Amino acid sequence: MEIVIVPDAAAGGSLIAAAIADLLTDKPDALLGVATGSTPTPIYQALAARVQAGTLDASRARVCQLDEYVGLPAGHPESYRSVVLREVVGPLGLTEASFMGPDGNAQDIAAAAADYDRALAEAGGVDLQLLGIGTDGHIGFNEPCSSLASRTRIKTLTRQTREDNARFFDSLDDVPHHVLTQGIGTILEARHLVLLATGEAKAEAVALAVEGPLSAMVPASALQLHPHATVVVDEAAASGLKLADYFRDTYAAKPAWQGL
Repeated sequence: MEIVIVPDAAAGGSLIAAAIADLLTDKPDALLGVATGSTPTPIYQALAARVQAGTLDASRARVCQLDEYVGLPAGHPESYRSVVLREVVGPLGLTEASFMGPDGNAQDIAAAAADYDRALAEAGGVDLQLLGIGTDGHIGFNEPCSSLASRTRIKTLTRQTREDNARFFDSLDDVPHHVLTQGIGTILEARHLVLLATGEAKAEAVALAVEGPLSAMVPASALQLHPHATVVVDEAAASGLKLADYFRDTYAAKPAWQGL
């Protein structure tokens, strides 16, 4: 696992966007796993700026969702399908044909989860999966005590997660209780995992995930098992790391040819 400490969220977004741009140069039809919420916004903004400037052609890229609320009406502005279409697919000049996501309104949710897991594999697997981290250490919507071998499935959100996400809705009561999410085992099959965390509120979760033991209580700690996982954090989110200076020294001495 590589830990990269950056000055702020914008710097993290630019760094990750550059890595995605390099990937799309090498593999124009790469399958990008995207996350939602406020944290990855700087990444998508930096990518869109490259597309608009003509320095990045993302037209052949494919995009897949990490998770989705269960039961929100089709077209609801806070469904993650709507968010990804609005913040990623449109700005990058893609079409809905390039987009994959689980069906949170399926009559058979368990079958929809299995179908999505299978669709990801049939698409050749995820080349780069973007991740955020919850204040309780979750990735995707794999809440604490999720199996580290879990596959795409339905999960019940904790009260903390629902309270964290209430800012996107009119009230806490409007936040769904259930979601479809890629499982931890599914996430770990991506070729490159890139987690971005910003703000002091994420510092404890980051420290536990990076420096703590591998534990289902901190689902993000599963990144310790991955052969190519990159954790990008701003100074505030890095404030709980005991080895912060070592991580800075390691990144400063990294050969440029290695990339992110």
